[in-house]
Amino acid sequence: MNLAAAGTNEQLAEISNVLIYSAMAVYVLAFCAHCAEWVFGSRSRVARTAAALTKEKSGEDAVPAQAAPAVKVKTKAEGGGTAVLERPAPEKPKVVTRSSAGGRGELPDGPGAAGEDEQGDTYGRIAVSLTVLAFLIHAGSVLTRSLSVQRAPWGNMYEFSTAFSLVAVGAYLGFLLAKKNIRWIGLPLVTTVLLDLGLAVTVFYTDSDQLVPALHSYWLWIHVSLAIICGALLYIGMVSAVLYLFRDSYETKLLKGVKPGRVGTSIMERLPSAASLDKFSYRINATVFPFWTFTIVAGAIWAGDAWGRYWGWDPKEVWSFITWVAYACYLHARATAGWKGRKAAYLVLLAFACYLFNYYGVNIFFNGKHSYAGV
Repeated sequence: MNLAAAGTNEQLAEISNVLIYSAMAVYVLAFCAHCAEWVFGSRSRVARTAAALTKEKSGEDAVPAQAAPAVKVKTKAEGGGTAVLERPAPEKPKVVTRSSAGGRGELPDGPGAAGEDEQGDTYGRIAVSLTVLAFLIHAGSVLTRSLSVQRAPWGNMYEFSTAFSLVAVGAYLGFLLAKKNIRWIGLPLVTTVLLDLGLAVTVFYTDSDQLVPALHSYWLWIHVSLAIICGALLYIGMVSAVLYLFRDSYETKLLKGVKPGRVGTSIMERLPSAASLDKFSYRINATVFPFWTFTIVAGAIWAGDAWGRYWGWDPKEVWSFITWVAYACYLHARATAGWKGRKAAYLVLLAFACYLFNYYGVNIFFNGKHSYAGV
């Protein structure tokens, strides 16, 4: 890697490169720990719970109550203390509600969904600890990259990629710190981060250097940072939608009385219920959508300052708008047409695919005013 760019602190740039490789090594260890957690962590307890769920009657709205409670004996003080036998009113039956995600019986969260006693799984605690360590090293790499040129560390595709994955991991750890049980997202997250950083250091790497004149603006801090934050959170919403599809298929088999395989059971029971995943994905996407809207508006304002026009149908502008339309369709479909569950999940995947193409494809396959990204 050539670090002899003018105006660059070569020592800090070299430290940044060392730190990013170090972070990747720790992420690999976290990946291994997460794999061990999903495959081996509390497998017997998970299997017992899944076996119990298969006994539920499929296709019914409610499950009958347990056996009637024993007769109570009450003694009344008045009138000579005569003993009166009194049978209590029967308990209400346990109801399996209609799932908002799939229109069928809904199962509870899996016992391994990072909640209650499962929170203390050894493999899971090791994985989270390693992820925290990797995050700190990763943050050090992004910071030293910024200090090496005294500017925002997202001026090209390499820097955008490293910052994107850093924010995604930070969002995940932030949810955990806020006591949100989303440890189930750790394995796909770390896997994606390793792929993203692998592309960054091999395909997108650009020497630490000063920005082109068009990027010398305070809007770089506002517009691009918002794009990174929105993308990282939309990624979490997308992963939730993908996991929903797997969990929904698993629950459908259980409710039909089909006994899944042992490995599949161990993995699927580490996830929340399909309805919980569907709701979590929707909340993330609905929360991020206004900020993505402002990201596009901020980019238009910056374009007016830098190029003398607010909108010019540049490929990056077009695909940012297409991404906005895709998420708007998803939110509109849920609010008006009642699209939930699998239909909504497919829309989320399509919308995030538009974001990814805007992220990678536009810079690789198109030429435009945003072609300074260093690919």
